[in-house]
Amino acid sequence: MVFADLFFIYFFMPLCLLLYFVARSIRARNIVLLAFSLVFYAWGEPVWIIMLIAYSFLNFTTGRIIERTRGKPSAKKALILAIIVDIGVLGIFKYSGFIVENLNHILPFDIPVPDIKLPIGISFYTFQTLSYTIDCYWGKVRAQRNFGKFLLYVSMFPQLIAGPIVRYSTIAEEIDQRHTSLKDVSDGFSRIILGIGKKVIIANSLNTVVTGLFGTAKDGYVGVDTVSALGAWVGAALVALWYYFDFSGYSDIAIGLGRIFGFHFDENFTYPFVCKSITEFWQRWHISLGTFFRDYLLYVPIFGKRRKYGGLFLVWFCTGLWHGANWNFVIWGLYYGLFVFMEMKIGKKRYKNWNPVFAHIYTKVIILLGFGIFYFENFGALGKFFKALVCANGNKFSNIITRDLLLSNIFLILAAALLSTPILPYLRKKAAKVPGRYYAMRSAGIVMNLTILAISSLLLLNSTNNPFLYFRF
Repeated sequence: MVFADLFFIYFFMPLCLLLYFVARSIRARNIVLLAFSLVFYAWGEPVWIIMLIAYSFLNFTTGRIIERTRGKPSAKKALILAIIVDIGVLGIFKYSGFIVENLNHILPFDIPVPDIKLPIGISFYTFQTLSYTIDCYWGKVRAQRNFGKFLLYVSMFPQLIAGPIVRYSTIAEEIDQRHTSLKDVSDGFSRIILGIGKKVIIANSLNTVVTGLFGTAKDGYVGVDTVSALGAWVGAALVALWYYFDFSGYSDIAIGLGRIFGFHFDENFTYPFVCKSITEFWQRWHISLGTFFRDYLLYVPIFGKRRKYGGLFLVWFCTGLWHGANWNFVIWGLYYGLFVFMEMKIGKKRYKNWNPVFAHIYTKVIILLGFGIFYFENFGALGKFFKALVCANGNKFSNIITRDLLLSNIFLILAAALLSTPILPYLRKKAAKVPGRYYAMRSAGIVMNLTILAISSLLLLNSTNNPFLYFRF
């Protein structure tokens, strides 16, 4: 089941909220939320619910063992067991085919390539269970004593499928005690509608334009053979905006749902394209993933010692590989790692002295090239993309296809670019300072939300499949 679906919006979510608020006690509300979460996950692929529960039970048990045997060898053994099983299962499902394919290029014989279907959300809930067990071992959280409550943490449907990666420490207290105010409900619904609009109105439309410029993976990116230099640069920018509105839209829905249920998830995106450095970009983009690798991997001893730069590149290698079993993702991760490394060597004080205009141009060029690397999983298509950027593919700087596609979508592109900046929060803040405008602003907000919801619903009537991009990661 996906959020951008009429069944979810007008049946599943309302029914869940109705039963949730009819229940009076926290225990009853937790049961309702857990039941709907398991149904949500099992809706399309019921078999994988068994693995989700098994994952949860393993880490629940190892957490209890760590708590009871703290400071003893048994605690470390329990931690190692959880890490090996969590990462091992993720590796089998996500990377076994990739590993065998690369071995077949080296070995004198071929190994059958396994075709294993990836369970939805496994990359996200694996990291959640890992973070819980490691935090238990480090003494940052107390082990949960009730398996039902722990399963609720792992399977909670607002963030189960595509994040954000919620730490147990963030919601541990709210599992047992939380309160939902009218403001929480109002803000939560506004955030949900905003996320649906981002996905259905903007991201899906940008996807259509990108496909018109580059083609799709299914047809081998045939469009990249004929794309002009202007089309390649604009296409890379549209890929960046497409991914932003798609994934931040999902995060908005997740955070909004959590808010209605009384949970306060951390922000996952904070207008990343206003950044003045690559380091700042990654402090604003997919924050929950970046902080996960920073907290659990950056200071891992390499060859017996903590190595600052070795840990940095290990983090970025894993960041790339986490996104998919393909070399372009590894290159993409190390590509960003290289620029973060360069900025570390330059130093914050010297970097602040850079001309702001130059800093913005530098970061946007690096980001656009990075999204090109991310989009083209085929090296042949990626090479053609880079040639197109500098008119080395035999095509002109611009052509009729590029001009027609851009002109026919100019308002979409301008709106997406504008809305990717904090212009709306700025205008709301300015309007809030005007005396007597409170009710006018509230009324305008309600009208805007209803308009976004209505447009999104109409667009969904003509759409059969609206998976979020990060489902496949």
